[in-house]
Amino acid sequence: MARARKRVDVDRLNSPGPAKRTWVPTVRLDSEVFGSFAEKFARFMGTARFIGWMTVFVVVWVLWNTLGRAEWRFDPYSFTFLTLILSLQASYAAPLILLAQYRQEARDRISQDEDRKQAAQSRADMDFLAREIASLRMRVGDLATRDFIRSELREFLEDLDERQDEELHRDETDEVL
Repeated sequence: MARARKRVDVDRLNSPGPAKRTWVPTVRLDSEVFGSFAEKFARFMGTARFIGWMTVFVVVWVLWNTLGRAEWRFDPYSFTFLTLILSLQASYAAPLILLAQYRQEARDRISQDEDRKQAAQSRADMDFLAREIASLRMRVGDLATRDFIRSELREFLEDLDERQDEELHRDETDEVL
């Protein structure tokens, strides 16, 4: 008897398998809320108040663990726990500060793009107005100026006077004849 062959399901190779379950719970944070928190944290860490409170904390820690009674000291290994706490604080502070800087950079980039668009629009408006002023100047150049009109009127009056004199002279000569 021939051995029965196992049938391979071809469709199974082409389709994704079932979603894998992980043992790690996923936490979804709103990026805006977390980004806002990172900016507030970075702003606080950049203040004199933070440096003052951090200095007070370290000084109290050092004094407590050096001058305090032996049974009250909680960091017996020459400030190892203090170093650990400061390292932990720095390890969280650095990424939060970077996140705040990236968000500020994104806002600055958007602001620069808007400023660039505004500058381009202003430039286009100025170019348009410059062309309009140039065309008005050309049109005004074609218009008669006050001096030109006065000179034309003077010439016209002189011509009228000459004609009138000619007519008067002709009338006198007609009467004499």
